[in-house]
Amino acid sequence: MNKAAILLASLGLLVLVSGTALYTFLDARSECDVSSAAGATIGGPFELVDREGEPVTDADVLSRPALVYFGYTFCPDVCPFDMARNALAADLLAEQGHDIAVVFISVDPERDTPEVLGQYADDMYPEMTALTGSAEQVKAAASAYRAYYAKGEGSGEFYLVDHSTFTYLMFPGNELGAYFRREDTAENIAETAACLVSQS
Repeated sequence: MNKAAILLASLGLLVLVSGTALYTFLDARSECDVSSAAGATIGGPFELVDREGEPVTDADVLSRPALVYFGYTFCPDVCPFDMARNALAADLLAEQGHDIAVVFISVDPERDTPEVLGQYADDMYPEMTALTGSAEQVKAAASAYRAYYAKGEGSGEFYLVDHSTFTYLMFPGNELGAYFRREDTAENIAETAACLVSQS
């Protein structure tokens, strides 16, 4: 067999193996009723600060599957509801034997100091990983997740922050498993997450 034939056969085998892996991945995602983010790259490296004021990276935070949410502690209604729902989903998953982290990344670093985030986590869900950072660090993390935020109405310390409200199910290595909207319930999230975790 000449070199061209060997190369062509090898290329064909590579395409077949890659296609099979992709089909298996997409089939698993369809079985798990996952929201599609086709063509979008969501998730990526970040460097932030935890509730103790210690620097952390995405590798530290995403050492296990995690529900990641971008919000802020002064949020009057949306964030508390979404985080309570995510915490309930994590508890439902824990009952099934799945260890899922709950991660809250602040988009309001001006007010959300590590101390403020620590108190917020204690009040909301003590197991929560609550992160902040400099304005530049937060912007980089939000950009990696395509999360929108902008300072809104108000003056002085009393202002709102407009922000997107997706929850991302992330796996180690910055792999997006699924994303969830506000209308998704804790039960919906737990069911989809359990399916994807079981397939990973």
